[in-house]
Amino acid sequence: MDIAALSMTMNQNNLKEAASIAVMKMAMNVGSENNSQLMELMNNLSLDPNLGTHIDIKA
Repeated sequence: MDIAALSMTMNQNNLKEAASIAVMKMAMNVGSENNSQLMELMNNLSLDPNLGTHIDIKA
């Protein structure tokens, strides 16, 4: 393999790796944003503490 082909192959591999890392970072950011939104939603819920404490069963 000549030097030019080796150089091109190495640069292509570096580009693929950089693109993979960029996509992974974007996915991690989306996951973090989703987690933040879910935690905010859970904290803002107003639950009635009396719901679900009694079960009426008739046979």
